[in-house]
Amino acid sequence: MQLITLLALAGAAQAHYRFSKLVLNGQPETAEWTSVRMTKNYQSNSGVTDVSSADMRCFQQRAGTGTTTVAAGDVLGFVANAAVTHFGPVQFYMARVPDAADINSWEAAGNVWFKIGSITAVPPMGSGESTWPAYNKQTVQVTIPKAVPSGRYLVRVESIALHQAQSVGGAQFYLSCAQVEVTGGGSGTPGPLVAFPGAYKASDPGLLWSYYPIPTSYTAPGPAVWTG
Repeated sequence: MQLITLLALAGAAQAHYRFSKLVLNGQPETAEWTSVRMTKNYQSNSGVTDVSSADMRCFQQRAGTGTTTVAAGDVLGFVANAAVTHFGPVQFYMARVPDAADINSWEAAGNVWFKIGSITAVPPMGSGESTWPAYNKQTVQVTIPKAVPSGRYLVRVESIALHQAQSVGGAQFYLSCAQVEVTGGGSGTPGPLVAFPGAYKASDPGLLWSYYPIPTSYTAPGPAVWTG
């Protein structure tokens, strides 16, 4: 019985995932948690389920240790270990680190986050890869807006797993924050700005999913994507 329990737990962990590496110029970072803040699920791969928790911000286990440089307009990728194994949208946010703050320890609390990308549902609706482009992918990508001002930022990736979201509180969030220095930026004013926690409510339509009847449309939660 004990062996069966351990195998079940191992299977559950393998079904989940974590975002622990960046991809720059097509090359993934060699080691986990280089530019990405280590998350609390670094061993379990479990997700966040309470949208009112501070873990919705970066889910971090410890302060950051490194920062990478990316040019405005470049593509930034996140590696999912081992893949995005639950269907649902994958979204990306940025928050500018104040000049006087330590990027490794800055908490990014309050209305500081703006959305820069959303890999969301493509009709017709369903629970497979044809509807959800990020489903079963090992890497997800976003373009850093060309108009974003140069400076230091946190880039937050979130995969919203909807496989158990038939009732309020069933959505699972797999997320992490990378530390980057943006160069060659523009003069845009990113927005709207939102807070984590705070940007989502557990009852948001985008955090619920019905297998029967299957929805005819889907809108991911949160603000509109800022493109500059």
